[in-house]
Amino acid sequence: MSAHSVEAIKKASGRLRGTLLESLRDPVTGALAEHDQTLIKYHGSYQQDDRDLREERRQQKLEPAYAFMIRTRTPGGVVSPAQWLKLDAVATTFAERGLRITTRQAFQFHGVIKGRLKPTMQAINAALIDTLAACGDVNRNIVVAANPHLSRAHAFVHDQAAALSTHLLPNTRAYYEIWLDEERVAGSGEEEEAIYGASYLPRKFKIGFAIPPHNDVDVFAQDLGFIAIVQDGRVAGYNVTVGGGMGATHGDPETYPRLGDIIGFITPDQVTAVAEAVVTTQRDWGNRDVRKRARLKYTIDDHGLAKFREEVARRARVGFGAPRSFEFVHNGDRFGWTQGEDGRWHLTLRIVAGRIWDRDGLTHLSGLREIARHLDADGGAAQFRMTPNQNLVIANITDAQRGAIDALVAHHGLDGHRAASPLRLNAIACVALPTCGLAMAEAERYLPDLVGRVESLLATHGLLDQPINLRISGCPNGCSRPYLGEIALVGKAPGRYNLMLGADHRGQRLNTLYRENIDEATILAALDDLLAAFAHGRQRGEHFGDFLVRAGVVAAGRPIALELVA
Repeated sequence: MSAHSVEAIKKASGRLRGTLLESLRDPVTGALAEHDQTLIKYHGSYQQDDRDLREERRQQKLEPAYAFMIRTRTPGGVVSPAQWLKLDAVATTFAERGLRITTRQAFQFHGVIKGRLKPTMQAINAALIDTLAACGDVNRNIVVAANPHLSRAHAFVHDQAAALSTHLLPNTRAYYEIWLDEERVAGSGEEEEAIYGASYLPRKFKIGFAIPPHNDVDVFAQDLGFIAIVQDGRVAGYNVTVGGGMGATHGDPETYPRLGDIIGFITPDQVTAVAEAVVTTQRDWGNRDVRKRARLKYTIDDHGLAKFREEVARRARVGFGAPRSFEFVHNGDRFGWTQGEDGRWHLTLRIVAGRIWDRDGLTHLSGLREIARHLDADGGAAQFRMTPNQNLVIANITDAQRGAIDALVAHHGLDGHRAASPLRLNAIACVALPTCGLAMAEAERYLPDLVGRVESLLATHGLLDQPINLRISGCPNGCSRPYLGEIALVGKAPGRYNLMLGADHRGQRLNTLYRENIDEATILAALDDLLAAFAHGRQRGEHFGDFLVRAGVVAAGRPIALELVA
C-alpha cells in the first residue's frame, strides 16, 4: 500500500475507527476491509494468513486462511502471576501456538480468527492489560532493561518508562468503543490528538531504556533511547539517543539500518518533555510521501542531526548537557539465578525464539502455568519479566520460594540454560513463516536446526564456549535486530539468506554484508572457514565480530558516535 493511501486512511478514519465494527460483523469473509486492515494495527493486531495453506486453499477456490495476530502493550514486559494465568487462558482458549515473547517485551497471540477477535481483546483487558498502540504509526511498546542487579535503579527506570508509555498513548476512544463496548459519545471521531495529530506519525516509533553495563534492549537500535546514568545506586539522568532503526529493503540503497546518535544528557524530570518533542518533531518533519523513508532515522539524515537536536531542545525547552560516561559490556541476558541488592532472587530462563507452548515433549506452557499458580497463591511481590531477547525472568523471589521454583523448572524442562552453549542462549529469531506476510524465508522454525549446525562447527574448532551473537530474520525489516548480530542471516528467498557479519557484542556497531543470497550449505562452508581462522588468529578475550573486522574479513559497520553532535 502506498504512503499516500495509508496517510489518507489514517486521516479519514475518524480517529482510528474506520469501518472496523462493520468489518468485524461481516460473515462472508474471514478478512477485514482493506482500509480496516491498516487501522486495526493501531488497536494492536495484524491480519495475517497461513502461508503454508495458501496454495492448497487457492486450488480449492477458498479464500486464504485468515487469522489475526494480537500484541500486548506491556511496558518493560512486566506482568504479575495472576496476569500470566489470564494471558495463558487467552492463548489456550482463543489462539494457536501458545504464548510468544517478542523482542519488544510483549506477548503475541497468533491464529485468532475474526469471530473471536473481540472476546480475545476483552479477555486481555480483563487481565488489566491492553493492546492499544502495540502496532501502527505510533509509539509502540517501550522496552526497558531487564536488570535485577540494580533493583532500585531498575524500578525507577521502569516507572518512568511506564509513565511515558501512558503519556504517549493515542487520545482516541476508538479502542474502548470497538473492543470494550464503551458507549460512543458526542464528538467521537474528532478527539484532539495533541501529540499525534490527525494523521498520527509517518511510521512506527520505538523507545528503549537501558541501564549500563548491560545493553539488553539494544538501545542504539531504537528511534529514541535513554541510557540511565546511575550514581550511588540512583538514576542521575539519561544520555539521550535518537535515530536508530533496523529496517531496510533488499536492493534499495535509500533504505538502511542505522544506529542512534547521542544528543546529550538530561535529568529524569525532563524525560517526558524530551520524548514528546522528539515524537512531535518526527510527526512534523517525517517523510509522508515515501513510507520506506519515513522512519526517524531518515528524518535525521535528511535534515541533519544538529538541526534536529536544536529543534527538540526548543520544543522541550531543555538544554542538553554533555553526555555522561557509560560502558556496555554485552547486549544479551544473564541466565540462571541472580540476587538483587534487596536480597530478592531473579531467575532468567532461556525461551527459544520466545515461543512458550506444550509440543514435541515440551511442557513449557504447563510448567510456567504451575509456577504462576504457585506464586499467585503464595502472594508477595513475584513477577514475570519478559526480556527484549525473547527470554523470561521469574523475578522478586524470596529465599523460601526458590526451592519450589527450581523443582518446577526442572520438572518441566525449563532449565535448558544450564547446559546450553552461549550461541544457543543468545540466538534470536523473528516469527517469519508461516504467518508473517513480509517473510521471504524461515526464521523461528529454522533457528533450532541452524543453531545445532553452527554448534557443530564451533565444537570442531574448539569454540563451543565462545559467546557469539547469532540472529536470523525472515526478511530485511529487522524485527529480530539482525544487523546487530556478529553472525546474522537475513532472508532473501525460501532457503536463501544474506550472510551478515561483524557486529560487536555490545550493540554498538552494525554488521555488514559478507555473502548475498546463499543457501545453507554455502553459509556453513563460509562460517567453517571463518571460525577456523578465528580459532587460530584471535587475540586474548577477542570476540568473533571484532576479530572479523580486525582481520579485514569485513569492513566495520557504522559504530555509535560517543561524542556530542556539534
